[in-house]
Amino acid sequence: MTITIKTPEPRSEGARAFLARRQKQILIDGVWRDAGSGQRFETFDPASGRLLAELAEATASDVDEAVASASAALTSKEWKGMTPSARGKLLWKIAELIDAHVEELAELETLDQGKSFRTGRFGEIPASAEQFRYFAGFCTKILGTTIPTSIAYQPEGREIFAYTTREPVGVVAAITPWNSPMLMAAMKLAPALAAGCTVVLKPAEETSLTAIRLVELMLEAGLPKGVVNLVTGFGEVVGAALTAHPDVDKVAFTGSTEVGKLIVSAAQGNLKKLTLELGGKSPAIVMPDADMALAIPGIARGIFSNSGQVCVAGSRVYAHRAVYEEVVDGLSKAAAALTLGHGLDTGTDLGPLVNRKQADRVAGFIAEGRSEGAEITSGGNQTGEFGTFFEPTVVTSVRPDMRMMREEIFGPVVAVTPFDHPEEAIAYANDSPYGLAGSVWTQDLSSAHRLAARVKAGTIWINCHSYFSPELPKGGHKQSGWGYENGAPGLENYLETKTVCAVI
Repeated sequence: MTITIKTPEPRSEGARAFLARRQKQILIDGVWRDAGSGQRFETFDPASGRLLAELAEATASDVDEAVASASAALTSKEWKGMTPSARGKLLWKIAELIDAHVEELAELETLDQGKSFRTGRFGEIPASAEQFRYFAGFCTKILGTTIPTSIAYQPEGREIFAYTTREPVGVVAAITPWNSPMLMAAMKLAPALAAGCTVVLKPAEETSLTAIRLVELMLEAGLPKGVVNLVTGFGEVVGAALTAHPDVDKVAFTGSTEVGKLIVSAAQGNLKKLTLELGGKSPAIVMPDADMALAIPGIARGIFSNSGQVCVAGSRVYAHRAVYEEVVDGLSKAAAALTLGHGLDTGTDLGPLVNRKQADRVAGFIAEGRSEGAEITSGGNQTGEFGTFFEPTVVTSVRPDMRMMREEIFGPVVAVTPFDHPEEAIAYANDSPYGLAGSVWTQDLSSAHRLAARVKAGTIWINCHSYFSPELPKGGHKQSGWGYENGAPGLENYLETKTVCAVI
């Protein structure tokens, strides 16, 4: 594989102007200001080590103010009194502004997170705009129902009239991860606002820049003050304060299963509603009749995109023994053909991992696997001046009990295992505490649907992997989370049902 690490400058005037304002602030009640403590922390380009910005380091007292602002906005005339049609138009305007600033946002995402510019510019940033467009349409379609009842004990000559209404769940703490910062924020903000909730957004401390810029655009679109507040800082301080806060009604979190379990504990105080999209160890099953011209590049994309830092990454491949060698060879060649480099370099396929700590973690999995007998057929090396790059890696000779087969690596590493019978493949696929996603590769339609029905996961792709759209519900089974994002179920996360029963 080729490694070309340069340090290009952003081409868009917007990105340059945003970065020129080095010190970033938090947003509370429509006002950008420093954290109460006055403290700041730095964020860096993982490819070059360049300092990008100094972020306000919020504390628990800042969280208190942000939550109070969101609570007040929830019943404000400007927000609660906004018609559903006006709310939908507001979300649509946000989408239009994202589109208008797509180059700038993609460059900021690349600099802050490391992903290739192409991934942001043609994938994740446009997909963020589509989240707002999709949920804009729901604003005028949040409906209650009338209910015919069979209650016998009503006053003579009177009737019972019963109906339901839908109400916003309240103040939402949206806590987003570092792997797809802009898209993950949009996936929480769009349905929450469509439902009429207010939000305190806490982006990952490693990658806060596009969240800040997105909120700036939301204010430009006309979002009333206090409806969205933004607090940057560290999970153990800001995230912990939000998840335990008595005036937060719901937490929407994407991240690791370990942190998800901490949030469950913290939410007990007032029994917050929770949506948790957590870890994954997604299997890909390759049957002997699979179309290899489709399967090899599809599986490679499913694991190597964004340097493997994807919750649904297809990190476990189970290939029928008749095609096992072809799959290993194809994936190894696909990995070796990728170019590593700075994400803003137009020739780059894969950028760095988000930071040195994550790259070290991936390297640890590889070293441990090698010591236990795993074989590397392509890649396997940590590289780059700052040690933040990791070569796309194909591993064979693995056992189900190895740590690399049990835990989420969150790097560009795929393990390939042969099987002889579909029952064996299903057993392998389901032998995991996770159940986020998986894929099946076969030209036999009946086989495809039988296998899809038996893999325990929230999403199964057939002859593709990592296909997303706002209308497709996305969530996990087992320890991969609670609840769903996207689609009608994604909106339900942010709504309560009230039943009204009246004698008339």
